Amino acid sequence: MKYYIIFGPPGAGKGTQAEPMSQKYNLLHISTGDMLRHEIAAGTPLGKIAEELIDKGNFVPDQVVEDMLFSTFDAAKGVDGFLLDGFPRTLEQAQALEKRLGKAGERVTAVLSLHIPDELIYQRIKHRAMLENRADDADDSIIANRIRTYHQKTEPLIQFYRERGLYHEISGEGSVTEVSARIDALVSSL
Repeated sequence: MKYYIIFGPPGAGKGTQAEPMSQKYNLLHISTGDMLRHEIAAGTPLGKIAEELIDKGNFVPDQVVEDMLFSTFDAAKGVDGFLLDGFPRTLEQAQALEKRLGKAGERVTAVLSLHIPDELIYQRIKHRAMLENRADDADDSIIANRIRTYHQKTEPLIQFYRERGLYHEISGEGSVTEVSARIDALVSSL
C-alpha cells in the first residue's frame, strides 16, 4: 500500500489537489476535516466536541482523529493506497501513524507539502468561506489562530519527515492545473 500525506497550511489547496491525485493513483482520499465536519453535521457526540474546538480554531484531540483514521484504513477495499489530508498535524500524530504502519510492515511513502505564504492563506480561506459557507473560515481571529497553530504545532513535522527522507515541498501558488502538474511530476519521480 502507498501512504501519501498531502501537507500544508490551511488554504494551501490540499483538498483541491487530493481529488485528482486520488483518482489518478487509485488512492482513498481521507480528509480528517471532512470526517469531522460530517460528525458535526450529524450532531454526534464527537461532532459536538469537534465543533466547539474547531469554532475556536483549535485541533480535535489526537486519539479521536487517530481512531477515525485507523478504522478507515482497516475498512478500505479496492485501493492501492491512501492520501491523507489533514493528518498528521502534530508530532504525536506522526509518531502514532509511524507506529501503526510499522506494525503492519508499512511506512509513509512521501509527504507532499504545498507551500504558500501567509498572506495567500488569508485570501484563500476567506474565499473558501464564501464558496462553502464555512463559518470557521470567515472570522479573521479564527484564521489568525489557525495559521499560528499551524506554524507552532504542524510545521515541526517538516523536520520529522525531512529526517526520514520523505518530505517534498511543492509551490502551491498558481492555477489548480499548474500545481497538479507539479505534484504529478514529483509522484512520478518517486
